[in-house]
Amino acid sequence: MEDANATLPNLTKETVALVRALLERDSNTGEHCNRTHALSLELGRAAALSASTLTSLGLAAQLHDIGKIGIPDRVLLKPGRLEPHELAEMKTHPQRGYDILAVVPDGSLAVIAEAVLRHHEGFDGNGYPGKLKGEEIPALARIIAIADSYDALATDRPYHRAKDHQSIMRIMFEDNQGKYDPYFVTKFAALIESSPHRSNGPQMG
Repeated sequence: MEDANATLPNLTKETVALVRALLERDSNTGEHCNRTHALSLELGRAAALSASTLTSLGLAAQLHDIGKIGIPDRVLLKPGRLEPHELAEMKTHPQRGYDILAVVPDGSLAVIAEAVLRHHEGFDGNGYPGKLKGEEIPALARIIAIADSYDALATDRPYHRAKDHQSIMRIMFEDNQGKYDPYFVTKFAALIESSPHRSNGPQMG
């Protein structure tokens, strides 16, 4: 597995510990966060974000699922679709992540914590936990939402096989039309065609 810490400069020891804890909690979640980190940075560069904003974006993407540390194994690792009450529990992970980051003694993490809290908000106002809409959602969270969704669909999960690239783009652009920031998702659609993280579909064997 790629050492994500090597691409995240100037971390406090507490933040390094959080990144390591997430990788140790569940390898699938840790690897997903590494790929989301990479895709988010690709998109951030395509959108010409400043170097300092890219640093914040990278850390927020790496930690976007840190709240899953607090999700019980019976939910996080369940081999199948979640029941409604289990899904509701899973949806607490952005708030849990925010709460974890809020107690780290590093004032620079405030923007990171807010991005973690908001990465499941929808541009159309149908996300969670706050049903924020449009530019009420922090830009970092709007970027992470796209990278997070693409990788989740591109990899095997307990409840679905990895989808091929065209299927993912149909889901993101047609089935979920309005969910993502139109500026960032258009940039993403262009860059993903040549990205090393472009989905190859289900892996046989």
